[in-house]
Amino acid sequence: MILINKLNRRKKIIFKKYFINFLEILIGSAIMAAATSFFLLPNQLSSGGFSGISTILYYFLKFPMGLTIIVLNIPLYIVAFFKIGRKFISKAILGTVSFSVFIEIFDKFTPLTEDRFLACIYGGIVMGLGTAIILKSKSSTGGTDLISYIAQEYNVKIRLGRLIVIIDTVIVVLNMIFFKEVEIGLYSAITIYLMGQVIDIVFEGITFTKLIFIISSKNRKIAEEIGKQIKKGTTGLYGEGMYTKDNTLVLMCAASKGDVIKVKETAQRIDPQSFIIISNAREVFGKGFKRK
Repeated sequence: MILINKLNRRKKIIFKKYFINFLEILIGSAIMAAATSFFLLPNQLSSGGFSGISTILYYFLKFPMGLTIIVLNIPLYIVAFFKIGRKFISKAILGTVSFSVFIEIFDKFTPLTEDRFLACIYGGIVMGLGTAIILKSKSSTGGTDLISYIAQEYNVKIRLGRLIVIIDTVIVVLNMIFFKEVEIGLYSAITIYLMGQVIDIVFEGITFTKLIFIISSKNRKIAEEIGKQIKKGTTGLYGEGMYTKDNTLVLMCAASKGDVIKVKETAQRIDPQSFIIISNAREVFGKGFKRK
């Protein structure tokens, strides 16, 4: 009886996991389709990928955009099926089909703006949000991100991020050529940039952490003041000045963007001759920062 209850509980957990994953894909696809139909497509803008090619075919050959996206992705599905596996490809098909269906639905509504500048701004933000949700669900809506997954399986030596940028750039240039407007490319570039920024924010959060290195003859006093006044811990790293050959203690401190100025001012107040390096920390885990 206990074993049966455990199995039932496990089935419920698995079902809940798949159901949430299913909803994430649908929500992400709907948001991406909204960005395309309400902002980008009506203004001939492109976010790269197969949606950019579909935009060209939509205007010049009157092909339905949703159907075109599905057709363009079929060869990729076939390759991905053999190289990546059924589990991923089933989610990718769900993402692509739902994205295409939502585009066809939203395409019947009036665009929210015909101002290209506003369209590229809001289209990029909304598209980035939808794309991030899709990526977080370990899915795809086809196009360049699916190409990157396949390239990864083939161990292509070129960086995947660079590969996506190259493909998206080519597609945006094609949009400029076909529509004969340089502005389309310029606005589309803004859209793609904003997409990337929003994706980074969704994945990494809106908090920005800085890593501060302080070299000073008064490092112990500086560390004490940072801990007492700013409530930030510091770590001493032992190093050697390669020019002076002197042993020295380098203070390392991870701080939020708001505390960086306080740490810097504290170090300079105690030792005006202190040497300070401030760099970006992509992610920080531990007490006072991310837990996982």
